[in-house]
Amino acid sequence: MISKRLGRQAALVAVLALLAVGVGASSSPAAHTGSQATEAPQASATLTVRNTRYGAILFDGSGRALYGFTRDRRGGPSQCYGACAVAWPVYFAKGTLRAGKGVKKSLIGTTRRRDGRRQLTYKGWPLYYYIDDTEPGEVSCQNVDEFGGLWLVVRPNGGLVR
Repeated sequence: MISKRLGRQAALVAVLALLAVGVGASSSPAAHTGSQATEAPQASATLTVRNTRYGAILFDGSGRALYGFTRDRRGGPSQCYGACAVAWPVYFAKGTLRAGKGVKKSLIGTTRRRDGRRQLTYKGWPLYYYIDDTEPGEVSCQNVDEFGGLWLVVRPNGGLVR
């Protein structure tokens, strides 16, 4: 079972590396999914709250789920680069940071990535998408152990859902 899982993870990393080469340096979720609809929320950096089977959690302005990574330290820089950032695209902060219904504006912030771009944070947690969450409201990778940490959806109070 373990060797089968490691083989699957190695294959996933290889596929993700090939995807990264194919899409260039762009880290917009739209570049990875082929959907133009996901670019708009990046421009406004709006956070919203929706109810899901995990309770109330954070989404971007287009309804895409947002995740925190336990390898990151709250208030610190992102630890997700390379193949990790291909599978878990960064939510880049552009424009005015706006709080939607249920979001605490005081918890919205940013952290600088190595390339100088600002990544949106919530209560200090850098925020990410999951590459295969392409439909509004979709949460398909909660509590997954990848790239050295757990990927968890984020509550409106800034806590990660375990």
